[in-house]
Order: sequence, then C-alpha cells, then structure tokens
Amino acid sequence: MDQESVLSPILSTLYIAPTFYIFEKRTQNFLSSISVSTLSFVDNGLFISQGKSYKKSNANIFCSYSIISSLFEQFGLMIEYNKLEMFYFSRSTKNYNSSPLDLGLLEGPLLQPKDK
Repeated sequence: MDQESVLSPILSTLYIAPTFYIFEKRTQNFLSSISVSTLSFVDNGLFISQGKSYKKSNANIFCSYSIISSLFEQFGLMIEYNKLEMFYFSRSTKNYNSSPLDLGLLEGPLLQPKDK
C-alpha cells in the first residue's frame, strides 16, 4: 500500500504497535535487562539508550535492532535501511569519540553518528 493512502497510518499502527509491544515484553525477559526505550510515530520508530558508555549503548541498540528486525521479518514487514540514523548526545564539554554501530551481522548497514 502506498504511504500516501489514507489507510496507511491505520495499517501501520495495526502492524507496528503489536510488534513494539512484543519487543518490550521480550526485552523484559532478559536476565540483564536491555536498557532501551522505544517510541513510534506512525511508521517511524526510535530506540533510545542512555548510559555512560557508547560501547554499552551500542550493544543495547544492537540487541534491540536484532529483536525488532526478527519480529518485523516474522510479520512480513520491512525495515528501510536508508532511513536509519544514529545520534549521540553528551553532557560532556570535552570532545568525545562516538563510534559507529555495525548492523552488518543482522544484514543491516554501518551507522555513522550524525553531527549535532
């Protein structure tokens, strides 16, 4: 269905809302909880990971992406890799080196952090 259709937001919600619900239930079942929040805006999703280490945040996002991409595949949905973006925000006044997130093992792209 074309995204311009009036039914598109309704159908997106019917498919994506249960997917994110299952995602949240699965991440709660891990012994060491994955510290990631999700937000969804019709057919756009957002993972938020907070922490003191980019390495830990990247690991949380990687695990979350793995789960959500598996769920999307099971439901017959696609992730548009060209729309994936990653941002780092820091309270530090020092320059910091943010590392890219390689989703290649999950057949995804190498995400370079965007400049603020």
